[in-house]
Amino acid sequence: MQRPRLWLVAVTALWSAPAAPAGAGDAAERPNLVVILVDDMGFSDVGCYGSEIATPHIDALAANGLRFTEFYNSGRCCPTRASLLTGLHPHQTGIGHMTAPPGQPLGIEGPYQGYLNDECVTIPEVLRPAGYRTLMTGKWHLGVDRRECWPLQRGFDRYYGGLSGAFNYFEPGGDRGLTEGNDPVATGPDFYATDAFTDRAIDFLQETGETDGDRPFFLYLAYNAPHWPLNPKVEDFERYRGRYKDGWAAVRAGRLAKQQELGLFEGEFDPAPLVGPEWESLTDKQRDDLDARMAAYAGCLAAIDENVGSLVAHLERTGELENTLILFLSDNGACQEGGRLGSGTEATIRNPPLRTTDGPRLGLAWANACNTPFRLYKHFVHEGGACTPLIAHWPAAIAADRRGGFVRELAYLPDVMATAVDLAGATYPANAPPHAGASLTPLLTGEPGPIHDEPLFWEHEGNAAVRDGDWKLVREYGQPWELYDLAVDRTEMHDLAAAEPDRVADLAARWEKWATATGVAFPERFNMYQFLNQQRDR
Repeated sequence: MQRPRLWLVAVTALWSAPAAPAGAGDAAERPNLVVILVDDMGFSDVGCYGSEIATPHIDALAANGLRFTEFYNSGRCCPTRASLLTGLHPHQTGIGHMTAPPGQPLGIEGPYQGYLNDECVTIPEVLRPAGYRTLMTGKWHLGVDRRECWPLQRGFDRYYGGLSGAFNYFEPGGDRGLTEGNDPVATGPDFYATDAFTDRAIDFLQETGETDGDRPFFLYLAYNAPHWPLNPKVEDFERYRGRYKDGWAAVRAGRLAKQQELGLFEGEFDPAPLVGPEWESLTDKQRDDLDARMAAYAGCLAAIDENVGSLVAHLERTGELENTLILFLSDNGACQEGGRLGSGTEATIRNPPLRTTDGPRLGLAWANACNTPFRLYKHFVHEGGACTPLIAHWPAAIAADRRGGFVRELAYLPDVMATAVDLAGATYPANAPPHAGASLTPLLTGEPGPIHDEPLFWEHEGNAAVRDGDWKLVREYGQPWELYDLAVDRTEMHDLAAAEPDRVADLAARWEKWATATGVAFPERFNMYQFLNQQRDR
């Protein structure tokens, strides 16, 4: 049984006219907040983080804002979404591993129940009583079968998108179709998910301006791109077809050189090694297919960039851009699912199957290049899986002489909730689980020093990490702990565990204390897919 959501009464009763955050002026000047979350994008996949993919609109946000170099996600799609929206660790929200597949409830409660629980509170549930209009389009992925978990029931005034995980870009179907509000909605012949999510977001903003023009808004725009199936528009695919014929070594070399030119990292480090086979060892057919897969992926990102430009143009036209904090980030590192070389051909890219998630996948070798310069990928909490590009754009608060620069302090997903509460002058309910974050506002406004002086923790599928200052203890499930000094070894290439046994023991003990308090399953991990298979076997 889920406990009644008593905090809803509490937060409404506690809120009165919200106080403006320090330095923000009166309540009428509270900023709008826009969170743009992309799906399975690698650390170096936009131009301002090193990519050869043209992303001029996203790069413009960075040029007029700030780029974070040490911002962390939760390593996987739905755990990241749960943590971002609640300010908690995923296990505290009921999504310690994954959401249950549509029509396959797990039938358990607690950290691994597979849907958003009733004890946590979401950003829109906190901001709406504080006078904010709360809007969402895109991928939800926090529980499909239980309507109490859906966006309108969790604080959003308007919603349009896909409630499940992966879905087709051109024609979602079946139990992975689209929803508007609480009702299923059909798609037209020219539907394309990335465009549709932006268009509806702009529609919602226009409605807000017409009916609630004096109210600030929170918009959560959660693209499903570039998650598989890789479904680019043909014209975007053709822009990149042939540009990857020299393979992943050439892509990584180009990105490393650009990152150095941009000044993305301080100091020197050894980049993580490539994991794909030698490009010349592959057949002509394999190389051609691999070029097509990466071109499809780049095409999906090109569409995101075009749509970010459309959203920013709307905010500028309506006079909202100056006092809108835009956060752009990815839910995890690039996705290695699909095998070492991925899957799909030019034919399946140009003529994708509809109403299905079957289709091209990027694969491990390209994902490794997309995460330049880091190790590993989605699922893991090494830097390649859990470190995300984060761009913050807020002209009203980011000083002109800091724009285009970097934030090199440590931050992570729970900080988004803390930032929203801070900037909105909202009241976080006292009887909800305390959020784990710290406001990003000091980092945005240029106050010196870190916002976290305590260790930060992660766990997904038994992959685990703790970070205390520059020291990071991390392991893959079933493997020994590894220890890195990220001040000089950002790519986790030089394991110091043997040389620092006392530090390893101390950090490991702290991780176990956190994991016990948070409900993490260890030393044996919980895996939803294994659990479902065991249920079927029984």
